[in-house]
Amino acid sequence: MKSTLVLAAAALLHYTAVTATPIVVDPTKNVTYQGFVRNGIEVFLGIQFGQDTGGTNRFKPPQPWTPTAGSLVDATAYGAACPQFVPEPGASSVLSLTLVSKISEDCLNLNIARPSGVATGAKLPVIVFIYGGGFSSGFNQEQSTAPDGMILESVQNGLPIIHVVMNYRLGVFGFASSGALLGEGSSNAGLRDQRLALEWVQDNIQHFGGDPKTVTIFGQSSGGLAVGMQIMAYGGKKPVPFQRGIPESQFLEPGITGNFTRDAMQAVVDLVGCNTTDLQSAETAACLRGLDVETLCNASVAVTSAQGDISHNVGDIWLPVVDGDFLPAPPSELIREGRFANVTVLSGWTQDDVAFFTDPNITTAEDTHNFIGSYLPDLSSTNLEHLLSLYPVTEFTPNPSANLSSEFYRSANIFRDILMLCMAMWYGEAIAAKGNDVYHYDWNQTILTPRLEVIDHTPGLGVVHTSEFAYIFGNLSHYNDGEAPFHPNPEDWALETRGTRSWSTFASLGRPGVVGKNTFQGFDVAFPANRTDGPFIFVVGGPNEGSYALDGPKSTEVVERQRLRERCGFLNSDEVISQMKF
Repeated sequence: MKSTLVLAAAALLHYTAVTATPIVVDPTKNVTYQGFVRNGIEVFLGIQFGQDTGGTNRFKPPQPWTPTAGSLVDATAYGAACPQFVPEPGASSVLSLTLVSKISEDCLNLNIARPSGVATGAKLPVIVFIYGGGFSSGFNQEQSTAPDGMILESVQNGLPIIHVVMNYRLGVFGFASSGALLGEGSSNAGLRDQRLALEWVQDNIQHFGGDPKTVTIFGQSSGGLAVGMQIMAYGGKKPVPFQRGIPESQFLEPGITGNFTRDAMQAVVDLVGCNTTDLQSAETAACLRGLDVETLCNASVAVTSAQGDISHNVGDIWLPVVDGDFLPAPPSELIREGRFANVTVLSGWTQDDVAFFTDPNITTAEDTHNFIGSYLPDLSSTNLEHLLSLYPVTEFTPNPSANLSSEFYRSANIFRDILMLCMAMWYGEAIAAKGNDVYHYDWNQTILTPRLEVIDHTPGLGVVHTSEFAYIFGNLSHYNDGEAPFHPNPEDWALETRGTRSWSTFASLGRPGVVGKNTFQGFDVAFPANRTDGPFIFVVGGPNEGSYALDGPKSTEVVERQRLRERCGFLNSDEVISQMKF
């Protein structure tokens, strides 16, 4: 899920001075990597893993980058971000802390963070982050997801890990789709960039002390969708370069087989004047490749900003496409047929996940009808009416002080269940059916409320998108940036420790909690074998933390009132899934 506000941010944090010069040597290629020490950990920045994606390489699958034998790779500075909107200096953001400043098509670089003093051959578990941003924004320098706190807490927890984050192509550069591009194998470029980075990790992370056989990929928002796509890549026919996955606030998305990306492509082609021939033609692809990066980037940003006019979609428009290769069939078909990798999964959502993306002007039943109908344009009128009937407005309380109606909260809840919750449970159940452990969580604590009120002037939204970041990355203090009041309570500091250690514990052991360690306790698998009282969801934070069934004697009010068995049962029915176009 994307927000235009995610595109802007505050300045980078200051780091501690360099106190040592960590060196890593790859003896197989006779290449040396030089990093530096930051906040008591060792970091290696801007390591190139793919060739320049500009020129004739635009839209094409990425090509590996091979450093010159005998060379020294200076890994002490961030590399460029992939083309996207660059905000004005000094802009503020609600959900982000970092300003994009340098973009280039030569952007396929990654960063590595590890505990201080890790030796070659240490074989530490590796966690690889895939940023979100609606596949139209994001980069590997974002400070709300900086790994320093997570690394330090993993060491204190006695289960140290290594963290990797890559860049990948965005917008039209990463998700362009046409007949000609499909014919030449140039599809899902952004997902292929991610795959190349994961393959780089397999080939190289051992030199940094990591274990290529214990790799967890995790991502949030469209990064969570990317995790879902990587798990089903190539229909499960190729071995995956990871063993575990953590999709946060997305696992699947409606519209992948719909018209959103096609409409976005047509809008870009029209805007830049490449519409002299059919959208699907080789001439159109050649025209787009001949444009300078600024022209094409500006067109991609303009189309993304106008997404409501372009695609009638309140969600994302640059989506993966079924190409017969990376995505060989619609995701729903691959899931039903079990054509995906066997991995352990930890997935979840925040309690009020998409309230930030829901139109605050919704006040009537007609508004709700139009909002949800525009998001699912192929849902039949009968099914739309039945869906709305499952969420009677009487179950939602207005917030007059925030100027938000009952219909607003109703719409936000339906939107959340469609995009963030029910699809994740459906995918998770299929993964569990193949014998894999699956864990689901509902994040129910946030420190973002003051930022929403002061920066965006939107009170009353609850535990919104990205609320888990401050805790799972150990980055509460990063939000003390002067942009909004910062008053975490003891429960926030306690959840920061518990949350980040649970994520790194999952990367180490394949489960998010360990008895005797300061992690989540009693975190049951979502779909336990030989039991009929599940599925189970772990409520994170708040006064009711723990594992609960959807309903019945092993549930709790915060879970049971959501009526997930009934609502997700309808949303995950075969007919509705077919109409959601994925």
